Amino acid sequence: MKKYWILLLLVLGSALPLSAHVINYELDKMSGNTVFWKYMLIGFEHIIPLGFDHILFITCVFFLNSDLKKVIIQASMFTLAHSITLGLAMYGIINPPSNIIEPLIALSIVFLAIENMVSASVRPWRLVMVFLFGMVHGMGFAGALSQMGMPQYAFATALISFNIGVEIGQLSIILLLYFLVSSQFSKFIWYRKRVVIPVSVVISLVASYWTIERIFFV
Repeated sequence: MKKYWILLLLVLGSALPLSAHVINYELDKMSGNTVFWKYMLIGFEHIIPLGFDHILFITCVFFLNSDLKKVIIQASMFTLAHSITLGLAMYGIINPPSNIIEPLIALSIVFLAIENMVSASVRPWRLVMVFLFGMVHGMGFAGALSQMGMPQYAFATALISFNIGVEIGQLSIILLLYFLVSSQFSKFIWYRKRVVIPVSVVISLVASYWTIERIFFV
C-alpha cells in the first residue's frame, strides 16, 4: 500500500502550481473528419493530462462507491451537465466570468471530498450535486475552448467531439482507479478508513488551496 500512497502524494503535490484550462492550438482549415478527431483529442487532453482539477473531481465521484456501474452513472450525469453549459456558453447564450467559475470548480471538489469523509454511501442528493457541479465545470471547459477558438464551418462537430473526448478521459480515470485500487482493496474492512478518507482529505486540502489561490491571487 505504501507505494500507492507515495505515488498519490507525488502526483497531488505536483498539481499545486498547475493552472487548469490552459490550451492553445492554431486552427487551420480542416475537413469534418479531421475536426472531429482533433477536438476529441483536445477534449481528452483537457482531462488527461491537463485537467488535474477535473481528475480530482472524478476521483471524488469514484471513491464514495466501489460499484463501477454506479460510478459511471454519476460520471455520465456530470458529462450531461457540463455538455449543457458548455454548449450554451460556446453559442454565446451565457457568458460566465472565469474569476467566479474557476474558484467554484475548485470549491466543488472540496464539497465532494468532504462528503466522502462524512458519508459512507451515495445519498440521493449526490447525483444532484454532481449534476450542478458538472454545469459549473462545463463553463470552465468553455473558457478553454474560447482561448483556442472553434472552427465556424464545423462548430457543432467540434463541440460534440470535444465532449466525447472529455468523456473518454473521465472513463479512463474511472477504469484506472477501479483496476488499480477498488477491484483489489474495496472488499477489505479497512478500505474506507485507510484509502477513501485519507485520499479525500488530501484532495480537499489541494482543492482548498486552489480555491483560495483562484479567489485572491488569480
